[in-house]
Amino acid sequence: MSFAAKRIRIVVTRMLLLFALIACQIPLTAALHAADDPLYLNDLIEEGLKNSPDILASQARTQAAGYRISQAKSLPDPMFMFGYQNEGFQRLTIGEAENAMGMSSLSQMFLFPGKRALKGEMAASDAESLAALSNGTKLRVTAQIKILYYDLFFAHKSIDILKDRAEFFSRIEDAAAARYASGMGSQQEALMAQTEKYMLLEKEEMQLQRIQALQGMLNTTVGRDVNSPLGRPLEPGYTPFSAGLEELVRMAYDHSPEVKSKKKMVEGAEAKVRMAKKEYYPDITIGASYFPRTQGMPDMWNLTATINLPIYYKTKQRQAVLEAQSGLSEAKREVQATELMLSSNVRDSFSMLQAADRLMRLYNEGLIQKASQDVQLAFSGYVTGKAEILTVITRIKNLLDFDILYWNQFAEREKAIARLHAFTGGELPQGPRHQQENNSSQGGTR
Repeated sequence: MSFAAKRIRIVVTRMLLLFALIACQIPLTAALHAADDPLYLNDLIEEGLKNSPDILASQARTQAAGYRISQAKSLPDPMFMFGYQNEGFQRLTIGEAENAMGMSSLSQMFLFPGKRALKGEMAASDAESLAALSNGTKLRVTAQIKILYYDLFFAHKSIDILKDRAEFFSRIEDAAAARYASGMGSQQEALMAQTEKYMLLEKEEMQLQRIQALQGMLNTTVGRDVNSPLGRPLEPGYTPFSAGLEELVRMAYDHSPEVKSKKKMVEGAEAKVRMAKKEYYPDITIGASYFPRTQGMPDMWNLTATINLPIYYKTKQRQAVLEAQSGLSEAKREVQATELMLSSNVRDSFSMLQAADRLMRLYNEGLIQKASQDVQLAFSGYVTGKAEILTVITRIKNLLDFDILYWNQFAEREKAIARLHAFTGGELPQGPRHQQENNSSQGGTR
């Protein structure tokens, strides 16, 4: 068997496999086209803020912490005692013996001045810390929705590019067939063009599967059933961004919910230190008792005041102060660690944003235009017999790669901005509602 015949056999085998792949693709494609309504980013965000399980759970924790403030500031429950006192064990002697009587008492503990306020301050700091974390959860869910939205857009855009480039291979296939009919070319050239065209369907299948996965993750993040239909994301506009790195780091330190939460924990730890020092001072319990008697004997009553004696302060109160001081030191270190981690995340996202900007300009202003010209020249050369089919195929693949890389960098840029928005506590300037519908000429509508 000649080399050309072997090559044709290999190409035909690959085509048959791809035809089988296309047959399996049809149900998935039909399912994806079941929901063709446009998908709006801001609508998803609003729905996620209302229905996200993570947000609802964080709000419940914050609400529960708020209920603990009044509990911490309240007095201990009063104590009521009642009973009977008898002389001897043979019989009841009430009314006969002088010391046989009923009894009841009521007592109330009063904390040393300042303790209740400190307990309330500690509980309030905990509640404010959880409130900051709840706000951070909202920002995190919003950023995750944006990231999944841009990934979903990129997957759909990749399919569009693959279908567009498949038309080039169809043109090459027609040209190869014409050359073969005129005796200028071989049948192998037509088969090669067909194979490359159907190989694009393999990549399209992978993108369709990715769309299914992204739709499931987006539904879960928003709070929907995982199988809920989702439309196609609109092409987002290019988001202007002019903030510098140092400004972003400063905004993150000032407005990040994580930093605010850690700082509230420091305030709570400081209050705990003051509370531990207050434990050196005793509390007082005021009690009143009443003893009713019979047979003409007068009733009895008394008033008492009880205080605890912190005589074991070396092994108890002093150790509690040291424990609280260690907790305060830990809380301060956690603030520093959070700020350092936040700074690192901001720098990472900012560098990704800058790199994406540079690469988008490189692809849009240089590589894609040149690759498109190369494709046209190579195709013209092939039709006239001045270029090989492999040259045309290679240049089409280059153009396909540059197009997909451009939109990948576009999506990565928007995702980096979404993360920066969360890191800075939502302080980055935001565009109007449904901004993604209004495509900007700066890069999002190449």
